Amino acid sequence: MIFEPTPLKGLLLVKAEKHRDERGYFSRLWCDQEFPLADAPFVPRQISASYNRASGTLRGLHWQAEPQGEAKLVRATRGQIFDVAVDLRPYSPSQFKWFGAILDAESQLGLFIPRGFAHGFITLAEASEVLYLIDAPFQPELSCGARYDDPAFGVQWPRSPAIISERDLTWPPIVGAPR
Repeated sequence: MIFEPTPLKGLLLVKAEKHRDERGYFSRLWCDQEFPLADAPFVPRQISASYNRASGTLRGLHWQAEPQGEAKLVRATRGQIFDVAVDLRPYSPSQFKWFGAILDAESQLGLFIPRGFAHGFITLAEASEVLYLIDAPFQPELSCGARYDDPAFGVQWPRSPAIISERDLTWPPIVGAPR
């Protein structure tokens, strides 16, 4: 795996190294020995997936509050998404700054999102599937969110959403540190 830093400290692009032969290719998508070497200690405790029928489906921006914050490794296993992480860490010099990347099944590019970040994506293709490796179990009472178009972040989505949940449309504007 190849770890590439982004402008937001701790947020990493994770590239799979494809070992090709006449059968196709083999690539490692997570390794408990390689992540700590990239200064990203991460041990998944949960694997989740989302299927998104239509292009333009927007999910997010979500995070899980402390004391059970969560880090994630996100990959598109089918289709294509524009994946976004927003730094919500209270004392970070990049607080409220965002980073986005196109993830698709062909490239196998992943985005490692450390604790203290909000996460969301919009699908750029029909029938997009997203795989999440998460280091903490889901706790609904700690589930938080912010609107995808919150002016505090200024995320530049590549298209307007066609489908978005009522819940994601009703998050209040973020003010100051995350809830």
